[in-house]
Amino acid sequence: MKPEVLVYAASQSASVMAQLEQYFDCYHLWQQPAEERAAWLEGVAGRVRAVLTTGGIGITAAQLAQLPKVEIVAVNGIGTDAVDLDATRARGVAVTNTPGVLTDDVADLALTLLLSAARRLPALDFYVRTGAWEAGKPLAPARALRGKVCGIYGFGRIGQAIALRAQAFGMQVQYFQPRAKEGVDVPRAASLLALAEASDYLVVAAPGSPATRHTVDAAVLAALGPQGTLVNIARGSLVDEEALITALRDRTLGMAALDVFADEPRVPAALRELDNVVLTPHVGSLTVETRHAMGQLVVDNLRAHFAGQPLLTPVD
Repeated sequence: MKPEVLVYAASQSASVMAQLEQYFDCYHLWQQPAEERAAWLEGVAGRVRAVLTTGGIGITAAQLAQLPKVEIVAVNGIGTDAVDLDATRARGVAVTNTPGVLTDDVADLALTLLLSAARRLPALDFYVRTGAWEAGKPLAPARALRGKVCGIYGFGRIGQAIALRAQAFGMQVQYFQPRAKEGVDVPRAASLLALAEASDYLVVAAPGSPATRHTVDAAVLAALGPQGTLVNIARGSLVDEEALITALRDRTLGMAALDVFADEPRVPAALRELDNVVLTPHVGSLTVETRHAMGQLVVDNLRAHFAGQPLLTPVD
């Protein structure tokens, strides 16, 4: 008998979905109408040995309690802030995620957002589409990246990949995280506030957790200043969204470029209405190649677990 897996969300890779059906008996929660999910889940919960979820969906302690036989939670994504790790740890439930395979695409998007803000691409697109160019309306110049400081908050795989890309554009790079990173030649700021004060562009690449919630607050935004730009490709929870809206509206912060938000997919109207912000819908890893690689790593972790082999990417 194949192990039973509760699938919270589908992979965008057809190959991954085929492998899930090949190696496991899958119960697809995402296929059930929202109003019928609770009753449907009661019927299968007692057989489920694994959960496949995403970084955005995660799994709560209450949901875990419904699954008495669950042995592993496989997260299709890098973030585990939506997974109740205290609950999984107390139950002895293994947790895996998909680090590494999405590093380059997320770093690419970080630089795309940074460039879009620096060169004001949305405004320029609007300028052409609305006929302002043809009408000869004045156009303010953008700012060059060369010689500017790119501060990176969080210097793991993604943060370091962002640093390489920023340096290729002639930017100076600094970083901050609580623990210094060994073996890197990028200077570490004394604090997040100090990093913001030194930066023209502050890129948020730190993990989401209770410890990092709203660490990018009004004081950090003020330190970044009216010529500064905030780029967030990490988690919306790291930024005080109300303080960000106020800073952008009052122009005490120059611009923001955001791929993540506090309550996705609900983005505040006040943020959407501003003209000094670039918005994308949490698509850092949304390429064909990376979404397949992420899903493949999920399958490989599940297969390793049920074969009694070491997990490829366990979460501590």
